[in-house]
Order: sequence, then structure tokens, then C-alpha cells
Amino acid sequence: MPDNNQVQVLKLTLHDRLVGYLAGFQNGRNVLTFAEEFIADTDRPTFSLTTHPDFPNVDKHISEPWARNQRLHPILSNLLPEGALRELLAQGLKTHPDNEFQLLSHLGQDLPGALIASPMLPDEIPHHLFAKYGGIQAIKIENLSSENKFSLAGVQMKFSMKEMDGRYHVSRSGELGDWIIKTPSTKHKHVPLNEYTAMTLARLAGINIPDIRLIELSMLDNLPPINLPKEKYAFAIRRFDRADSQRIHMEDFAQVLIKYPHEKYNSANYEQIGKIIYQYTGDGLVNAQQFAKRLLINILLANGDAHLKNWSLLYQDQITPELSPAYDIVMTRVYMGDEKEVALNMGKTKKWYEANMSHFEAWSNKSDIPWRAIKPFLEEPLSKLALCGQTR
Repeated sequence: MPDNNQVQVLKLTLHDRLVGYLAGFQNGRNVLTFAEEFIADTDRPTFSLTTHPDFPNVDKHISEPWARNQRLHPILSNLLPEGALRELLAQGLKTHPDNEFQLLSHLGQDLPGALIASPMLPDEIPHHLFAKYGGIQAIKIENLSSENKFSLAGVQMKFSMKEMDGRYHVSRSGELGDWIIKTPSTKHKHVPLNEYTAMTLARLAGINIPDIRLIELSMLDNLPPINLPKEKYAFAIRRFDRADSQRIHMEDFAQVLIKYPHEKYNSANYEQIGKIIYQYTGDGLVNAQQFAKRLLINILLANGDAHLKNWSLLYQDQITPELSPAYDIVMTRVYMGDEKEVALNMGKTKKWYEANMSHFEAWSNKSDIPWRAIKPFLEEPLSKLALCGQTR
């Protein structure tokens, strides 16, 4: 039986500056307490948009601890892998897949973005953290062994890998991967080829994407023992949260909107995302125009999986959010049979075949984005598509 008076603590840092402390109690309660120096620093790096000095009620929001039972707070929970990758990790750690504190403590040196979660020894923990609890005993976090010490959110098998001399190996402890490698699916055929094709077409339509490659499976080293189909290629996409072995902070819109991964399809709409992008990003109009074009391209490419976790903000200057490059664009309809809808509501519809300019105009108006600035960015790819149709 666990001793409910025992607690383990992770120190959270961002760009070498203290953010706060995450306490994991043995009864399953997790509490994030922001450091006083982080709260007082108006030039602090942005941990999440909700902690940005310009965000409404931010002082109140971070002055109180963020507490959750069993699961971590959504901003932290969304840093962890889902599905088969989580199962693989938990199996290696000999822990339960729902033990999110333990997963974060193990993966904390190579999380998405720039946040680092470091285990603290009992004598390093500030006494004031537990003053109101009484009788709390801080204990050491054991370093459980597992080879896969990186975290990539999402349900597909994917690995953070480092390229060396044309070959790719899974990132080792203390080493930052510069590519995300997605191996072939045992459920759907040729997903890497599908994603490479869809992403290439998106780039041709004016969508900002990272470098992408198709990599022969024979060029991947030290993969864990996973089932792979008899396919030749994996899909590779360069990590935009890494540059020259440096971390660049990012967060997906499940984190921005404080939603858990299981809420990524049914807890928000594209108007909410558009409004945040236009209002809070550094170049709001340019980012909103790119976002609108991506909405259109997802429909044209029959991608029904552009949920909250497949849109992200990137903090290249450590403070100001910008729309990240596009990722995870896949023609999902080839796998989903009669799929006919996007992931979230847009202009009060999800249906591909109903969507027209009036729906995009409704989206623009609800997002408080000037329609006159959006319309030309939608007409451009549509006119190119019409021209292609005429020349066939």
C-alpha cells in the first residue's frame, strides 16, 4: 500500500529559468506550483499562452497551484505520448500507462517544446511547498530504466531520432533528436507514403511545412522491438521545436485550451483557434491567413484528423506565440471508408461537401478576423485547382 503522506517532486525549467514545481502525491494527486520568481518576472519565457502576461486574468491564474487527481494538468498531460507508444513506454518502465507523473519524470529531459522536468532530491525541495499539508515526507524519484527517453504526443508509433551520416538512431538519454520518424502502420497501408504525398501537396498549395523525407526502414537503427508491416518506407519530418541542438518551446491547442487528449475532437471549434491565433500571435493576420488556407487544404485533401493536437503555437523568441509549421496532414478518407467530415466544427458545419465560401466567411466573422483579408488566400489555391482541372 502506498504511503499517502509521501510525495515526489519535479522541478520545471524553461530556457534555464525556473517555472515551478510539480508534486506527485502517493494518493494520485498532482499539484503544480509556480515559483514566485516566475510569477514576478514580466519578461518570463512563455510556459503556455495562458501564462503570458497579456492573457486575461493571468496573475490570478498562476498565483494558485494547479491541482489534478490521477492525471496531470492538461498542459502537462498533453506532453506525453498516447496509444501504443505510451503502452510501450509504460511496459518498459513497469508502471501503469495512467501513471502520468511517473511517465513525465522519466521523459522530462526530452519533451515536446523546451520544458524540462527534473527529479528533485528530498533535501533540494523548498520547505514552503508543503507547509500547509503537515506531515508530508518527500521521497526520492527512482530512475526507472527504459531505452525510450523521449516523448512525442500522438497515437501513431513515432520516434525522436538523430541523423548521422545518412542513418537515423533513436535519441539516447541527454541527446536531442532532430527528426520525428513515423514507422509504417500495422492497421493502415502505406501511411508514410500517404503523409508524404499529402504534405507535399500542401506545400505546393502554399502551406508552411518543415522538411520532410521518406526513409527506408533499413536506415533506422536501434528501434525498439515493435511489429512492422512489410513496407519499405518510414515518414520523416524535421522537428521544428529543435534547432542546432537547441530547444524551441511550443504547445498544441489542446494545451492552449486546457483540454485533455481525449477531448481533442469534441471540445472546441476552428473559430476558437482562429480567434486566438489572430488576437495573440505576433503576426496575427498573417498567421490567421495561413490557418484559413490550411483549413481549406485539409478539406481538399480529405483530411478528417485536424483536431486540437494537430495545431500548435511556436515560441521562437521564447515569449511571442506564432502559428507553427503544419504537420500530420494525411488523406484520412482512404482509411476511414465513408468519412465526410473535418475534425472540428467550422462555420456550423463539419461536412466537406457542404463547405463553401459562406462557411469560411462565417468562420472568419466568428473569429473576429476581417473577411476581406482572408478571402483572397482561399481563392488563390481554388483558382489553381480550377486551372489544373481545365488543362487535364
